[in-house]
Amino acid sequence: MVITKVRSKFRKLLSKKEPEKSLLVPLPSKAGRSKGKITVRHRGGRHKRMYRIIEFGQERLGEKAKVLALEYDPNRTAFIALIEYEDGEKKYIIAPHNLKVGDEIIFDEKTEVKVGNRMKLKNIPVGTDVYNIELYPGGGGKLVRAAGTSAKVLAHEGKYTLLKMPSKEIRKVLSECFASIGVVSNPEHRYEKLGKAGASRHRGIRPTVRGSAMNAKDHPHGGGEGKAPIGLPYPKTPWGKPALGVKTRRRKHTDKYIVKSRHENK
Repeated sequence: MVITKVRSKFRKLLSKKEPEKSLLVPLPSKAGRSKGKITVRHRGGRHKRMYRIIEFGQERLGEKAKVLALEYDPNRTAFIALIEYEDGEKKYIIAPHNLKVGDEIIFDEKTEVKVGNRMKLKNIPVGTDVYNIELYPGGGGKLVRAAGTSAKVLAHEGKYTLLKMPSKEIRKVLSECFASIGVVSNPEHRYEKLGKAGASRHRGIRPTVRGSAMNAKDHPHGGGEGKAPIGLPYPKTPWGKPALGVKTRRRKHTDKYIVKSRHENK
């Protein structure tokens, strides 16, 4: 069997430079542990890497910044852009698709509708694609930050803006919140193939064993002769709790902002 390793064609557009040292901090490997106990299974043994400090908000309004480089970030699926303000201060931001080295961007309450610019939702025209969206004013971008994603501005109603999220959910967000114009970079990430097991291990992902392949004492699905069914009316976690289809969402007070659920018309 021939294993092909697919990489995004957009990687060739990245700048061939070392990361900005002033924007790097150590990222210790936790291996899925908290206070010595495993809280997330199948984690550990990843390649050593540094964290890039990303500007998700908008600290400097009304000041133009120039794009110095487009870089790969091992901590996220999207590419990042190194920008420099006129006084020499440098920042990393999530790079939008089609942003190029040498472009100028600006963060302001109201500015030109241009890829990479950032402004308040109330000033963004209907039909515009946005990303890195705040949930509350001044809180920094929380929504739509993964590679190739974007939300669409559908309407402005009073103090809220209606957004169509990547999940097809339609949600109300306060119009005073900021959002960046464009689509998140690296849209071909969804088609990438790691190519070999070692690529997952380099990312800190350890092998996952099926519960039905275990002994009965190790998992509710285990035991039996040969390839036996799980012998249960519904699947369970290793600790006997219901799995698959169990609702885990707790913040139901935000349901009032959902105009149309992502589960409708499926």
